[in-house]
Amino acid sequence: MVDYYEVLGVGRDATQDDIKRAFRRRARETHPDANPGDAAAEQRFREVALAYEVLSDPQRRAAYDRGGRVEFGDLFSSFAGIDDLLARFFGGGFGFGVGAGGTGPAPGADLGVTVELSLAEAAVDTTREVRYRALVECRECGGDGAAPGTSPEVCDRCAGHGSVRVSRQTFLGTAVSIAPCDKCRGRGRLVTSPCAGCRGSGAVAEEVSVAVEIPAGVEDGARLRLTGRGSAGEPGARPGNLYVEIRVRPDERFERHGADLVHRLRLGVAEAALGAALKVPTVDGEQIDLEVPPGTQPGTVFKLSRLGMPRLRRRGRGDLLVEVQVVVPTRLNPGQEAALRAFAAAGAPSGAPGGDPGSRPRRRRR
Repeated sequence: MVDYYEVLGVGRDATQDDIKRAFRRRARETHPDANPGDAAAEQRFREVALAYEVLSDPQRRAAYDRGGRVEFGDLFSSFAGIDDLLARFFGGGFGFGVGAGGTGPAPGADLGVTVELSLAEAAVDTTREVRYRALVECRECGGDGAAPGTSPEVCDRCAGHGSVRVSRQTFLGTAVSIAPCDKCRGRGRLVTSPCAGCRGSGAVAEEVSVAVEIPAGVEDGARLRLTGRGSAGEPGARPGNLYVEIRVRPDERFERHGADLVHRLRLGVAEAALGAALKVPTVDGEQIDLEVPPGTQPGTVFKLSRLGMPRLRRRGRGDLLVEVQVVVPTRLNPGQEAALRAFAAAGAPSGAPGGDPGSRPRRRRR
C-alpha cells in the first residue's frame, strides 16, 4: 500500500495545516507546467493529490491509519484537468495560471480614521465616537441593487456560479481553468432593473458614526481593527474593515517608556544639599509626596512603584521614575552671593571637590 504520509513528506502526527502546506509544496513541485518535458509529472501530481484527498479528511485518514479500505471513488472523474483539480482544493489562485484568482463579488474597501488622546486619557479605558464617510447598504433595495419589487436574476452565462471554465491547450492536451464570468463580473447575478437610490450598486455613501472602545495603556501609533465597519462590498460580498490609528499627545510632565513614566524633578542647589519635601504629579491627575533626602545628587532616580501607565491587556501598571535635575542659578542677588561665598569659605564638604572621594553619596532608588 502506498504510504501517503511519505508521498506528502509529513509525519503521522502531522496536523491538518501541516498536510495542507505539504500538499501546496508538493503540488507546485510536481505540476506538469513546472516540469516541461517530464511525462511522469502528471502521474506524480495525481499521487500527491490522492494522498491529500485521503489525509485531509479525518474519517478517511482514520480508516487509512487503521489499515482499512478507503472509499472515495474516482477522485479525478469529475474534473476536466489538473488545473481544475487545483481549483477544487483551493478555490483558484494556486499558481501556474490556475483558477480565477478572485471570483465572486468584490469585498468592501478598508477604511482608516485617527483618534487623538491625551496621556491621561490613554491611561484609562476610553470610548470615543468617530465619524467617517463610507459606502453603506442601500436601504431602498436592501443591498441587492435591484429596484423595489424586483430581484436580481441568475446569470445565464455562469448559471449563478460567478465563474466560467476556460479551455487552453498545453503539451498535455486541453486543460480547463476557472475564470470570473465576464457578464456578471463574478457576482453570479444580474440586475436588470437597477435601484434608483444606488443605481444598481447596492450601496450609497453616507456619514457613519461608530463608538470605538480604546483599552487602557494604549500607545502612540497603535491600530485597532473594527471588523466589518469599513465600506460595503458588492451585493453578496463582505464589508471592509475600519482601522483606528491612535495618536497619544506628548505630555510635558512625563516621558513615556512603555508602561513606565519618567518625570524630571528640578531642584535648587540648596534643596539638593539640605533635602526637601516636594509634590510629584501623577498621570491620574493627583500629586504624591516625595521626601528628597539631604545630599541628593544630580541624576538620582526615585522609583514610585505602580504609578506609571497600565500594562496593555495585562494586569498591573508600570512605575513612575523621578529623576533629579539640580538647577545651578546663573544670576545671584547680593545676599545669595554672600551666602554662597560664606559656604565656600567654610570649607568643602565631604563628597565635594577636594573632599574624600570614598564618602561621596551614591544614586538612590526607592
